[in-house]
Amino acid sequence: MNWQLYFNDVVLIGSRYLVFSSAAFILFYIILKKSIAGRKIQQRYPKLIDYSREIGFSVLTVFIMALIPASILGNPALAKHTNFYTDIHQHSMVWFVLAFPVMALMHDTYFYWMHRAIHHPRVFKLIHLVHHKSTNPSPFAAYAFHPLEAILEAGIFVVFVFTIPVHLYHLLFFFLFMIVYNVYGHLGWELYPKGFSRHWLGKWINTSVNHNMHHQYFKGNYGLYFLFWDRLMGTIRPDYDQRFDEVKNTR
Repeated sequence: MNWQLYFNDVVLIGSRYLVFSSAAFILFYIILKKSIAGRKIQQRYPKLIDYSREIGFSVLTVFIMALIPASILGNPALAKHTNFYTDIHQHSMVWFVLAFPVMALMHDTYFYWMHRAIHHPRVFKLIHLVHHKSTNPSPFAAYAFHPLEAILEAGIFVVFVFTIPVHLYHLLFFFLFMIVYNVYGHLGWELYPKGFSRHWLGKWINTSVNHNMHHQYFKGNYGLYFLFWDRLMGTIRPDYDQRFDEVKNTR
């Protein structure tokens, strides 16, 4: 393994988590807390011990997630079998652009089925319970995973590099988008506008309300970026639209 690459990945993944989760926390939980308290998805706040647990497991996740790319791309024997490329002209610019939505759909599919699998009673307490201890999550819960789940979460990197052509920029920008949307999903406030969950387009997009309900009730709403699989498989909570409306109508 390339230890310099590992160190660089730790810094990159860790700094992104720290910057976006901290910025969201400072803005929503400190600066704007009084003025927007009534619009919080759950009308309560995590305790100090919850923040500490979320940050602690998230830091551990950063070190685990960084192992995957460093072990694959940092190992010439493995790297040569991947579809990773650095010469932007090696593939067309059409693919360079299309790769981002393709990666989002792939990741959403991977996450949905992995997520449902670790909700199985035989593995839930072993793997996923750590994340679900945040029944009222804060932005710091974005990476609060058990080490085994952290490995599963990082598995999408393996899927990407061994199945589709991925440029360095694809990985850098897609995983930047991932942490931003992950922080939003655990924010505790809804940023999409009123009526979004019933809109012809919005009904297919995952929201902070949707994921917050998953943390609160433990069942249903398994998607990451989209709601295609939830709606297709009948796992979206029937009270989702009503809850979204309640949150957005609160003054």
